[in-house]
Order: sequence, then structure tokens, then C-alpha cells
Amino acid sequence: MEWESRYSERARGMKASEIRELLRLTQQPDIISFAGGLPSPESFPTVDIAEVTTHIMLTAAEEALQYGTTEGYNRLREYCAYWSKKEGIEATMDNVVITSGSQQGLDIVSKILLDPNDVVIVEAPSYLGGLGAIRAYQASFTAVKMDDEGLMMDQLEDTIKKMNHPPKLVYTVPTFQNPAGVTMIEKRRKKLVDLAHDYDFVIMEDNPYGDLRYSGDPVKAIKAFDDEGRVIYTSTFSKIFSPGMRLAWIIGHETFIRKFVIAKQSTDLCTNSFVQRILYEYCRRDLIENHINKIREIYREKRDVMLESLEEYFPEGCSWTRPDGGLFLWARVPEYIDTKVMIGEAIKERVAYVHGAAFFVDGSGTNTMRLCFSYASNEKIREGIKRLGRVIEKEIKAHKA
Repeated sequence: MEWESRYSERARGMKASEIRELLRLTQQPDIISFAGGLPSPESFPTVDIAEVTTHIMLTAAEEALQYGTTEGYNRLREYCAYWSKKEGIEATMDNVVITSGSQQGLDIVSKILLDPNDVVIVEAPSYLGGLGAIRAYQASFTAVKMDDEGLMMDQLEDTIKKMNHPPKLVYTVPTFQNPAGVTMIEKRRKKLVDLAHDYDFVIMEDNPYGDLRYSGDPVKAIKAFDDEGRVIYTSTFSKIFSPGMRLAWIIGHETFIRKFVIAKQSTDLCTNSFVQRILYEYCRRDLIENHINKIREIYREKRDVMLESLEEYFPEGCSWTRPDGGLFLWARVPEYIDTKVMIGEAIKERVAYVHGAAFFVDGSGTNTMRLCFSYASNEKIREGIKRLGRVIEKEIKAHKA
């Protein structure tokens, strides 16, 4: 049977994630991969999870194994509202929905806000998962550049002024941005909220990495400066607890949350009730703070090892960001090198990364790459950067020849 003509227009426009396709290739055990944003397996609290799971099965099995509400387990929702206070966010349980990973949140927000050809402003570069969720609902993208202090507000306002209509949505990953690793300064966060008021658009703030700070001072969430309900905030337990649990949360104005819940009901009825109970019990025991402190130390060391290795092995003409947290840094090679083409040579050297153009909606960034430092061991980080440095040196020599 011929299928292509039977797909919806929306489905015909869907594209596979370049990272997911690359990860299939990098599963080979001899390849050192800086491609996927995978937490380190040593960061998983396996013993505590086993103990908590046993406790749930012995004390609350009937409730944990039953359907739950679409909004999520109330005690976990309350905890997420409390947890978000350290970001400066004032919320109650009624502002919170537990989602099946933050990707579900991004997808449902896009579903209920976007019509075909609505304009969404995104960062250049931007997170692939966010772009994929938005693209699935046939919106149009406009990209605005970033610098080391995040999205550039003067360029954002100039871009909006040149548009026939204001954007429907601005999507941002303001803290330890994926893929660039930079953090938007507080002044720009306040300005973004002001622009949302002046030009009447919604902000989607995606914050998966905020708890993974290794240096520098904390910055309040954009949502903390929102007094109109214009900011939709999402965060996740994937990076600080377990990605396999697929638990995240979204915070929004109560009116928006009601519509979000209706849309979620057509997707999965409820997020996994069993793992919600496990996570809440883990948090109730005050285990998560100590766990986050532990993984901060793990990732701080890995970040520093990668930065030191880049200094040692990358040739002259390359540069990179120095993130205060998160899982990624962003590297630039000479402009005449196409990192998408170079990935083939890197695989021959048994090392992998994600080429930068994948994160740009306009096809730019061809001489950039995203490097994840969280997954590989310290020894493999050093060896992988050494191999990658050799690949770049070969490209430079070939160009000069």
C-alpha cells in the first residue's frame, strides 16, 4: 500500500530529529560521543529509587498503579510549585501540571497556541526539541541572534518592529542554553517581559538545566518578572533525577492551565501515576537536594576537563563558550569548515558531535558544533577532544593546500 499520499499535511512536514538519527550511529561502543545530551549514568540514585519503589509498593500500591488525574499527583504538583520558588516564581498547585517529560509540555503548548503560519521567534541557535514541537503545528520561524548574555533584546525589538504582525510566541531556553550553554542576564529577562507586554505576545520559557549551576550567581526565571500571566514556564526532573522516568512540569496562568489540561487529555489521559509517586516520595524524604549537590560536582569536573582539553588540543582559529552550568558547550571552527560534512571524518576517528546547522532555522551555523560533556568519562572526554582536534587540523591543512 502507498502511504505518502495518505498522510496529513502536518505529518508530511515532519522531519526526524538529527540528534536521534545520529545517536543510532553512536551506539557503537568504540565511538566517544559528545552528541546526545545524556546525563551520566553515575548520576542516577539507583539505591534510593529501589528503596522508595519498594516503599510505594508496600504502602500505596493500589493508588500508584491506578489511573491518575490529568493534572498530575497533587502532592507532586504542590512540590513543583514549592521547588520553583527558588527561581523567583510564585505559583500554587493550580498553576502546575505534571507532564510526560518536558517535550510533551512543549508539544501541547504549541498545539493550543499555534495556527499554521503563526510566527514564532526563536534563538539562533535553538533547542531542536522545541523547534520540532513548534514545526509540527506548521508555524513559521524567525530567528534572533544571541551573544554571551543570551538573546539580544535590541535585535529582538528591531525584528518585531519590521514584522507585519507581532509574533504569537517567543521560545527561549534562557539558562545554560541548549545548545550554546549561555545564560540570559537578568536585565534582558526583564526587558523580554516588557516587550511581551508592549507587543502582545506569549513567552515560552524552557528551563531544563537551571539546577545544574557550577559557577556564577543564580538568575531568576523570566516567569519571576511576569505579572500578566504571559510567560509559560516548563522544567524537568530528567536532568536532576532520571530521564527514563519522563517527569516534568509546566507552570502557567490558571486560565491557560485549564486549556492545557483539556489538550493533554487527548494525548495520554494522565502522566505515569506510579513514577509520580516514586518521585514525590523521594523528594518528601529530602533526598533530592543532596543528590543535586552530588551531580553538580560530577558535571563541574567534566565541564572543566572538556574546557582544559579544548585549550590543549583544538587548533588555533577555534573558539568555544564557557558555560556556568548545564550539559553543553558550543564550539566554532574556521568559517570554511562545514561541520556537517566533517562529521564523517570524525566518525572515522571514532568520535561524534552534533553539527551546529541543525540548531538554526535559517541554515546558518555551518562552522559550529555542540559538545555534550555530561555523559563520557573524564578519560574519554580528553581522548575524544584530542581526536576531534586532529580531525579539525586535517580540515585546516586540506583547506590551505
